[in-house]
Amino acid sequence: MESTSLVKINKCRIENSRGTVLNNITWEMKSGEAWLTIGPNGGGKADFLKALDGSFGLDFVPNSPESVEDVPLYSNVFKDSVETVSLERAARLIQEERENDESEYIEGGVDIGRTGRIFIAEGLVGKIKKGAPVPEIAKQLDAYPEIKLCGVQKILDRGIKYMSTGEIRRSLLARALVSKKKLLILSDPFAGLDAESRGILLDFFDTIASKQLNEEKTDSTFPRIILSMERYVEIPAAISNVVEFSDGSISFCGKKSDYEKIAAEKAQKAEAERKANYEEFAATVRRLSDEVNIVMGVEHYQPESNVLIDMNDVNVGWDDHKVLRHLSWRLNRGEHWLIRGPNGSGKTTLLELITGDNMQVFSNDIKIFGARRGSGETIWDIKHRLGIVSYRLHVEYRMLGGTSLRDVIMSGFHDSIGLYENPSDVEAAAAERWLELGGFKGRGIESFGSLSYGEQRAVLILRGAVKCPPVMILDEPCHGLDEQFRQKILDLLDIIAESGTTTFLHVTHEPSEVLKCEKHVLELHPDEDPMYKILER
Repeated sequence: MESTSLVKINKCRIENSRGTVLNNITWEMKSGEAWLTIGPNGGGKADFLKALDGSFGLDFVPNSPESVEDVPLYSNVFKDSVETVSLERAARLIQEERENDESEYIEGGVDIGRTGRIFIAEGLVGKIKKGAPVPEIAKQLDAYPEIKLCGVQKILDRGIKYMSTGEIRRSLLARALVSKKKLLILSDPFAGLDAESRGILLDFFDTIASKQLNEEKTDSTFPRIILSMERYVEIPAAISNVVEFSDGSISFCGKKSDYEKIAAEKAQKAEAERKANYEEFAATVRRLSDEVNIVMGVEHYQPESNVLIDMNDVNVGWDDHKVLRHLSWRLNRGEHWLIRGPNGSGKTTLLELITGDNMQVFSNDIKIFGARRGSGETIWDIKHRLGIVSYRLHVEYRMLGGTSLRDVIMSGFHDSIGLYENPSDVEAAAAERWLELGGFKGRGIESFGSLSYGEQRAVLILRGAVKCPPVMILDEPCHGLDEQFRQKILDLLDIIAESGTTTFLHVTHEPSEVLKCEKHVLELHPDEDPMYKILER
């Protein structure tokens, strides 16, 4: 059976309202192919996918023809029927919910916002007005096979703002599937998902992609899929072709088998360079940390007690949903903890009790740096001693997208979202050195909003580390990072841990991201009694 062209791009550029973003793109997707897009953070992959989606303000524009036979063009049979599921789309969803929160105007002070049921139903019927009766089709969602496939039955009537990162990602996928869009772009779909969810999604992709490869068995009830990954790991077997973007252009386009050879050579070379440069990198980190400790007067904000956080019989939930039950746990100085458990088990809730982003901290027996919450200390007294990298923080900074990278780093000294104080010369110099350390040399004046999702996350990790805090909270810190950034960040965290100044609380679903210093494990199991286990590695 002869293959047909589905998407064809011949010598086009990608433009937004400000001008050209990528130049001279040539690529074709044919029937009988299953494509993976890959490439480093900031290499152009994200802009390419946004232009394919067509709803992000980026367009393919044909260049001027070089000859009569060489006609630039852009054709896409999926136009106006494309849905993207990505970390960035999830962040935008949370941002929307926060902007539309009317809790301060509601008796009782709780606006749960859109539920998973309403959000997914909007993929079928369009925008549903707030407060309007639940459409009949929304009531029927429980019976949809797509809902069961994505494992969102139990969270359909939960507010999106109360969902974990993984639950939001699965809700986005469910909405995309029920919408019957013809092309589904899955960007880094396994990030933030627990092992069970990853297995379900991998099986789903292989099933659908296999149908794409065999046109005679294609099931029109499912969309075609383009997979995008930050790293060449967990690649479904059904992938047939790869297009790689680097430095704003296509650096590879061809068969997966050919790309795997190139990827293996690149990985080997990168690891050799990492090992050769590690000691110099470590010495630089230690020198910067020592300089910051002198400036901050680290002895003045290190807690007197070795007990940094103490939780006694903590219970957190809403309505009939209990997130944490009878949790008693203690963090001592120098004991680095890994926190793990399935999506929705309460990992992020636990961290938000510490950062002050969950108000139920005041109704529980929780001591932070020796003071019980609600005994007079302010949230700033707490955050002064914390470094934070989280999904919530990322969303906050996306809402201030115009902030320069230098100001983002310096805000870490002041525990603010954005910079509202005049920084000292020492802080400004430190920010530039930390940016250089993270691979952003000379880019300090660039805006945070102009970076790719992964680059943004890397900058926020530098922000969290800049003041060498007593406790550093890491909630899936490597989301969206390519292999180069990811390894550099993991090395950075290991070196900071060795200094003895900072104690880590680290949430991750990725075994390869567990730091060697993390000898203690808090494992959450929401459906068991007790709902947590304390383990040693």
